[in-house]
Amino acid sequence: MAAARGPAGAVPVLMYHSVSLVLRGPLRDLAVPPWRLAEQLAALVDAGHRLVGISAAADLIAAGGAERLVAVTFDDGYADFLRAALPVLADLGVTATLYPAVGHLGGPATWLGRHAGAVGPLLSWAQVREVAAAGIEIGSHGLVHHPLDVLPAAQVRREVGESRDRLEQELGRLVRSFCYPHGYHNRRVRTAVAEAGHDTACEVGRRLYEPGDDRFAVPRLQPTPDHAGADLLQLVATGGPQAIGRAKRLAQPAWRTVRRVAHLFGGRLA
Repeated sequence: MAAARGPAGAVPVLMYHSVSLVLRGPLRDLAVPPWRLAEQLAALVDAGHRLVGISAAADLIAAGGAERLVAVTFDDGYADFLRAALPVLADLGVTATLYPAVGHLGGPATWLGRHAGAVGPLLSWAQVREVAAAGIEIGSHGLVHHPLDVLPAAQVRREVGESRDRLEQELGRLVRSFCYPHGYHNRRVRTAVAEAGHDTACEVGRRLYEPGDDRFAVPRLQPTPDHAGADLLQLVATGGPQAIGRAKRLAQPAWRTVRRVAHLFGGRLA
């Protein structure tokens, strides 16, 4: 039976992280091995989807050309993107957006704590420039990878503005898109992102991006290593189980309060 389609004009936006194999543990679903990534993206291409980065997708949507469009994004900027993801994208003739965590480049993903070694180090600045030169859009993922919605307003503006400025200085090109660390945001954070000069910003969301949605809260779908090509076609067609996304959105205000208290008392933020 054919998969039911999402709302007319809806665009799937995919959210990847590490392109590697993690056999077990809390980071397993954030790591898609290269062979599985190739299978997933090839299935989309073979089905007639056009795979592009987030800003190219925004431009196509604005021009009315979003038919069978899929936007592809990679968060954090793991070093495996260069050696494992980029060849897959090049072989398929598709593009994507990479959101490196600017203040962590060249080091480990310290926000993952003791699990950071499972996905390896982040790209260096030289490697980010190499990725950009290969035609991949580079967006901003903040200066330090921590939730922005629990920080003071001045710190939010600094985190957002300085990360974009640093990327533009290093790459010599405009940085149009932002990705919220951990996916968390609120009205104040979205305003800071817009005022810093970004066109779009991504959250997690776990649903399709629909006409009329806030372009500074673009929801994304998360492929996992368990999604075969056919599974990913189903995911982009339907957006997946909607109850999960709705439950997470309803829990946001209470969870923000917990994280704000944890931040004030120096605890680790999820």
